[in-house]
Amino acid sequence: MADPELQLVARRIRSFPDFPIPGVLFRDISPVLKDPTSFRASISLLANHLKKAHGGRIDYIAGLDSRGFLFGPSLAQELGLGCILIRKRGKLPGPTVCASYALEYGKGELEIQRDALEPGQKVVVVDDLLATGGTMCAACELLGQLRAEVLECVSLVELTSLKGREKLGAVPFFSLLQYE
Repeated sequence: MADPELQLVARRIRSFPDFPIPGVLFRDISPVLKDPTSFRASISLLANHLKKAHGGRIDYIAGLDSRGFLFGPSLAQELGLGCILIRKRGKLPGPTVCASYALEYGKGELEIQRDALEPGQKVVVVDDLLATGGTMCAACELLGQLRAEVLECVSLVELTSLKGREKLGAVPFFSLLQYE
C-alpha cells in the first residue's frame, strides 16, 4: 500500500470484535468521516478509479442506505453527477420497487422510487462496506428492474472472507481497502 492517501484512509478504519453480534468483526468508518483529510482522500481515490474505469459514461451514483449516503453525494459531486438513493423499505414516498436480501447477520429489503432513473441510464452503486454482497446485489436487482445499466459497484472496505464480490456476478466491483 504505497499510496499515501490510501494509507491515510486505512489508518482511520477501526475494528470492533463481536459487534453487532458475537462473531462479527465490525469495521468502523467513523474516524474516516471525522477526519476531513481522510474523508476527502477516500472520495478522491474512488473518483479517480471511476474516472479511469468509465470516463464520462456514468449518469448517476446510487448511494445505499445508510452509510452509502455518506459517500454517494460527495462522490457524485466530485464527478459532477447526481446521486440517487436506494433506501430501506418504507422510507421513500411515491411508487417504488422493492428487493429482499440477506445480510451477514439478518435480512432486509431495499427500495427505489420508480421514477429515479430512465431505462438505459448508467449507474455506479456505492456503499461503505461489502460483506456478503446481499445489499449490493439487491441494489443491482432494483436498478435492473428500472432497466438501468450498473457499470460497477464500489466501496470503501471489502471483507474478502465473506466473498460478497462473487454474489455480484458479472458486475465489476472495486474497494479501496480489503480485510479478511
